[in-house]
Amino acid sequence: MRTIQFREAICEAMSEEMRHDESIYLMGEEVAEYNGAYKASKGMLAEFGEKRVIDTPIAELGFSGIAVGSAMNGCRPIVEYMTFNFCLVGIDQIINNAAKMRQMTGGQFNVPIVFRGPTASAGQLGATHSQALENWFANTPGLKVIVPSTPYDAKGLLKAAIRDNDPVIFMESEQMYGDKGEVPDGEYVIPIGVADIKREGTDVTIVSFGKIIKEAFIAADALAREGISCEIIDLRTVRPMDKDAILTSVKKTNRLVILEEAWPVASISSEITYIVQEQAFDFLDAPIQRITTADTPAPYSPVLLKEWLPNADDVVKAVKKVMYK
Repeated sequence: MRTIQFREAICEAMSEEMRHDESIYLMGEEVAEYNGAYKASKGMLAEFGEKRVIDTPIAELGFSGIAVGSAMNGCRPIVEYMTFNFCLVGIDQIINNAAKMRQMTGGQFNVPIVFRGPTASAGQLGATHSQALENWFANTPGLKVIVPSTPYDAKGLLKAAIRDNDPVIFMESEQMYGDKGEVPDGEYVIPIGVADIKREGTDVTIVSFGKIIKEAFIAADALAREGISCEIIDLRTVRPMDKDAILTSVKKTNRLVILEEAWPVASISSEITYIVQEQAFDFLDAPIQRITTADTPAPYSPVLLKEWLPNADDVVKAVKKVMYK
């Protein structure tokens, strides 16, 4: 096992797939000459050339549409958004074209395309640059939505996304690109839609995904010192969701806390809550608790932002609530 950064795992996944398949190309703002806004495409222009690593204007609607059209004609584009907040300019191409083309053409056209880039907050970037939009895309039939939390998961899942014949939303974090983790030297692919039990436990299940899961690990360590054993499930993919992994864990621990960096209304945690109360209600020993951001736009003030975001203390309180402690 090597230890590499998250950005390097992303770069390796794209480069390895592009070496195997000449129909794959990368397109986005600053992906070529600048090696990527977050250096996730470092060295790719030199290796693959300007026809396969393409710098675009600041025109998300335009280059998203170009990617959809090229995917319908035999290419397998990877579209990088500098942040998913900016994809809202081009969301019509994602929701109304990429997600629906296969169904609307009776299966005549697949749209093998990956839309990737950072999601959620990354410090004091203001309300319009701090949104977690995975639940928006997960609400859309025809899209798959991946939100990895480690370099290992990021590489394996991005390779799966690039090989998939349907559009995939692949969501990263500006605050994770420098994270380091162990990644094998050889070829590996992680199947889409399979959760991972990152920490086994017996007293309570904590479900999370993306960078906010780090707060669950901090909380679990603190709770372990008090004799409370937490099982942590990393969803990795929010659509399709690994319902069986969640239900199996809840049936073992009988308690559930969900941690998500997003607004509470119509969130991924809301969907998980519905699934568990419908399919495992009799196994629950306490009401499900969910932890989200505050139901407001993200504040710029560092003091307010700290209060707005979920944290390990929130997780500890929620776990103790379901444990009646």
